[in-house]
Amino acid sequence: MLVENNSYPQDPRVRHEARALTDAGYQVTVISPAGPGQRWRETIDGVHVYRYPAPPQASGFMGYLFEYGYSTMALFILSLLVSLREGFDVIHAANPPDTLVLVAAPFKLLGKRFVYDHHDLVPELYCTMYPDRGNRLMPRVLLMLEKLSLRCADHVIATNQSYKGMEIERGGVPAERITIVRNGPELTGRQLPESDPDLRLRGKTIIGYMGVMGFQDGVDYLLRALQHLVHGLGRTDVFCVLIGGLGSAQPSLKRLATQLGLDDYVWFTGWVSDADLLRYIASADICVDPDPSNPFTDRSTMTKMAEYMALAKPIVAFDLTEHRRTAQAAAIYVRPNDELEFARALAQLADDPERRRTMGALARRRVETELAWHYSARNLVEAYRRLFPGTCERSQKHVSD
Repeated sequence: MLVENNSYPQDPRVRHEARALTDAGYQVTVISPAGPGQRWRETIDGVHVYRYPAPPQASGFMGYLFEYGYSTMALFILSLLVSLREGFDVIHAANPPDTLVLVAAPFKLLGKRFVYDHHDLVPELYCTMYPDRGNRLMPRVLLMLEKLSLRCADHVIATNQSYKGMEIERGGVPAERITIVRNGPELTGRQLPESDPDLRLRGKTIIGYMGVMGFQDGVDYLLRALQHLVHGLGRTDVFCVLIGGLGSAQPSLKRLATQLGLDDYVWFTGWVSDADLLRYIASADICVDPDPSNPFTDRSTMTKMAEYMALAKPIVAFDLTEHRRTAQAAAIYVRPNDELEFARALAQLADDPERRRTMGALARRRVETELAWHYSARNLVEAYRRLFPGTCERSQKHVSD
């Protein structure tokens, strides 16, 4: 398996997929950039891992050009090494970037299969991140690479129904060559955590947000909604905890919070341990997904939604197609990008603890019966069965991811 935008095992989706395939009897190798202190080669839970030195964090067009060019070459070199040392039958590439098809293409000429794991709509993501200051040719290049990836793939893994539709319409992929493997929380051995008593003291109603805080993630919409809630609707009994730190927009978001008079009502935790993250979200009365409507979010599933639901939390979110498909009755849906209505929905839910409990119970039940990772793992393994008809689960096919 090839993954460029995170190290292994830090990327949750790739970690879940690698373990699911290993459990099904496949020999799995993951190639990824190295995180701080990580070795270049090791075995984790039966998954063989090769790592290359991570490039500097990209900034601007030339920065991304260097990062993706360097990483694509490093992934290709390590794929050659894995081919010589251990051999493999499949390259399973997790986008972004879509340059990973260039790693897979030479191996396809040697009879290897290519599985394209379509995590993000990269052309739409780029336009969302750089609406006014992006390179004008870049969306065309990204679209070309996406189409090349889709057409070269022996099988496509989609994260939701919207992506599958896009892959059929834009990429010309037959529906039978696409399998939906949603992101979902692992529930095995996971109990609902206790809340954090110190956080609970910071407001009568605790609002929780978790995730990356990039320019495309809508945290600025949340802050403006909180301004309406606190200063417009007079709800000074609320407190919002924003968990996560890896985001280019976070410094500007902190400045925005100060400008909006919210310093006493918000807490940017930065990155925290998994235990702290779960404890803080467990402390929340309401969780939020403020992703605004745009060509990327209108089709994408946000991992945070299912994580909130696994902890039995009611949600307020803008009314986007995949939000509804994920949360169903576990969320209040607000007219897209309307910050005042978002604030009113928060106030309404804050005043109705019985409704919060009902929505939270519906959320947890939906995860337990449909959205938990083990349901997606079955779909992934079934896709590999179809890719290699006539082989059983314990076939020991070797996947290089």
